[in-house]
Amino acid sequence: MRTLLDLPRLGADPGSPFPATNEALKAPNGLLAWGGDLDPRRLVNAYARGIFPWYSKGQPLLWWSPAPRCVIYPADVYLSKRTARRYNSGEVRLTADEAFEQVIRKCAEPRQDEAGTWITGEMLHAYIELNRMGFAHSVEVWRESELVGGIYGLALGPVFFGESMFSRRTDASKMALIALCMELLNRSISLLDCQVSNPHLLRMGAVEISREAFEEFLPDSRQVIQPDGSWSPGFTPRSRWAYRPGSR
Repeated sequence: MRTLLDLPRLGADPGSPFPATNEALKAPNGLLAWGGDLDPRRLVNAYARGIFPWYSKGQPLLWWSPAPRCVIYPADVYLSKRTARRYNSGEVRLTADEAFEQVIRKCAEPRQDEAGTWITGEMLHAYIELNRMGFAHSVEVWRESELVGGIYGLALGPVFFGESMFSRRTDASKMALIALCMELLNRSISLLDCQVSNPHLLRMGAVEISREAFEEFLPDSRQVIQPDGSWSPGFTPRSRWAYRPGSR
């Protein structure tokens, strides 16, 4: 059985190449390489190839490309009738890129029954920098002046790479996800990457696709990826959400 020491170790140069994703381990699913750092150039290069970092405090920096891949096609996201009513009621205010640092810090807070967080201080600062550069974005859910939910990730070409979301009120993270999907449709972004599946995402319309199918959506490696800047100006997700009988 291959161990961590058998995996490729990334070099110090942020521009050093990643291994081919088909070399990732089957167990643990998708583990591809280790080492390197979270330099923004390396992160953009990684995500553009369908690779992301995930590790806990005290571990080396680990890089992943799991298969199958959990994704949401933005037009197929699903809300229950109850949550749709809450979304359409206007009881919350939705914004984008107005509180990115607050969102990622709340996502980093330990969850119930969890001892720690995978969003280390190093990761937190790296993604805040990516937001400043115009690559990373957040959607915020406010109840009056309180931030009650949110989601963040990276937008690169036709894919939004979702990283984490949080909720402090009933359905707040679901409303953030819906607002994000509506914005992705507005921006002609074809796919929301959820990395690996869980029952919550599957209930909201996520599906699993092969690594090969997922990589067909990735940006053209021959092109330089440009940030799309802040999403705050012109963010208008508040169109009514229609419940679709017979959906999940």
